Amino acid sequence: MQHDVFITGATGYMGRRLGETLLARGHRVRGLVRTGSENRLGRGVEPVVGDALRAETFASALTPHDTLVHLVGTPHPSPWKADEFRRVDLPSILASVSACRERGVGHLVYVSVPQPSPVMKAYVAVRAEGEAAIRAAGLTATVIRPLYVLGPGHRWPLMLLPFYGVAERIPSMRAGALRLGLVTLDQMISTLVRAVENPPALGTTRIVSAPEIRSGGA
Repeated sequence: MQHDVFITGATGYMGRRLGETLLARGHRVRGLVRTGSENRLGRGVEPVVGDALRAETFASALTPHDTLVHLVGTPHPSPWKADEFRRVDLPSILASVSACRERGVGHLVYVSVPQPSPVMKAYVAVRAEGEAAIRAAGLTATVIRPLYVLGPGHRWPLMLLPFYGVAERIPSMRAGALRLGLVTLDQMISTLVRAVENPPALGTTRIVSAPEIRSGGA
C-alpha cells in the first residue's frame, strides 16, 4: 500500500536517508525545506517550501491521507544547547501538531527521547512537552524514543558500550540499560519506515523504545 509521507527535517541526518528509503519502497514523499535548500533533499523527494517553526507556512500542503514524520531538531544535542532546544525543537513540534490537527492528518511520527532519562534534562523536558502536545491534540501518533542514534559523524557514544554491556548483565540495572541503549541509523530508518507503513489504532499514541528499535519492532 502506498503512503503519502510529509517529512519535516527532510534534509537532515535521518531525513534525507528516510526520504530515499520510502521512495524506493513505492511511497510518495514530500520534504519541508526553506527556500534555496531544495537541492539538499533526497533524489525524488518533492519539495514543499516553508518554515518548520510556523504551521501556517506548510499546513495547506497537508491532507488527511498524509503521515507526517517530524525530524526537526538541534544537531548533536548537548547540555549547553538548552536555549536552542526551546528555540527550535519545541516550536517545531508544536507547529507540526497544530498543522496536523488543522488538516486532520492521519498519522504523526515523532522522534523523541526516553522518558525519564538521567541525561540532558533540558532536551528531555522539551521532548516530553512535544509528546504532551501530541496527546492533548488527540492525534494518531507513533513516538519513537532513542537516546542516541549512532551513524556517520555521530559515534562518540561508542565508548559507552562496555558500560552498557556490564549494566545489561546486572538484574537491577538491566531494564534501564536496555531502555537507554544506543541504536544505529540503519535501525532508526527501518523503525521509521515500519511506523509509516503500520500506523497505530485511530486516536492512539504508540511508544517505540530502544529495545524495539533494535529488534525491529514498530
